[in-house]
Amino acid sequence: MELLKRNIAKHIQLSSGEIEQFCNCFHFKEVRKKDFLLKEGEICRFEAFVIKGCFKVYHLDMKGVEHILNFAIEDWWIGDIESFTTQTPARLCIEALEDSEIYFIGKKDKEALYEQLPKVEKLFRIMGQKNCVALQRRMLDNISKAADERYIDFLTRYPEIAPRLTNLQIAAYLGISHEFLSKIRRKIVKKK
Repeated sequence: MELLKRNIAKHIQLSSGEIEQFCNCFHFKEVRKKDFLLKEGEICRFEAFVIKGCFKVYHLDMKGVEHILNFAIEDWWIGDIESFTTQTPARLCIEALEDSEIYFIGKKDKEALYEQLPKVEKLFRIMGQKNCVALQRRMLDNISKAADERYIDFLTRYPEIAPRLTNLQIAAYLGISHEFLSKIRRKIVKKK
């Protein structure tokens, strides 16, 4: 729970009693590598905080091609916000890339916290805004930067994630083929 408490403290201040009330609404879960937290078509009934491990959030298109929206490692939050908010079937999958551990909260508990601790609503609003900024930046990068620039940006922004991923996963995140990523990597090595 210490990691979760530190994460909260980055955004808002809660009294020790409020922190305990907040943390008591979360449940612990171990997730094995290749297991799913969420599959497309299921309703997302949780938001999760990653304590240990790595996850990918992705969508499979009609051709079965994987498009990775984001990754989540320790001290990051994960979920399908559309499905969670609307309680409609998910269009995303969330899969563990490593043996992982999470704390998760259900929709009812989260809504109750909003009522009991208004600061919690502020917490999730701030985190939601930061997530929107990151997604907006990523969308703009995808339409305005070349693939090699996006790859270098990814390595720079997420140095703690990149070594934990395969080239296929990085390529699916960047929206390029594995072969094209290999060309980019060779080009970068030649420049050095």
